[in-house]
Amino acid sequence: MHRQVGDLVTDDHRVAHRGLILRHPVMPGHLSDTREIMRFVAQDISPDTYVNVMWQYRPAHLADEYPELNRPLSKSEYREALKIARDEGLLRAASR
Repeated sequence: MHRQVGDLVTDDHRVAHRGLILRHPVMPGHLSDTREIMRFVAQDISPDTYVNVMWQYRPAHLADEYPELNRPLSKSEYREALKIARDEGLLRAASR
């Protein structure tokens, strides 16, 4: 997709006109996966990729069968996920 549309381009009002927006739902207890994904995006796609780091995970349906996923994401995990994105070289990681 990035090869087709490039990095996100916005106007003066931050309205997107074209480009890639990547949404990454952070999973509780899986920050090492977040690190791998952010490293891949920064190195293999573009460090200017707009990444929406998502905190909205909530356990549902059969999550109670997987103790590591049977809880919401903590605030500290979310803050760490944002830090990871920046540490891995992503210049446009956002929390919105």
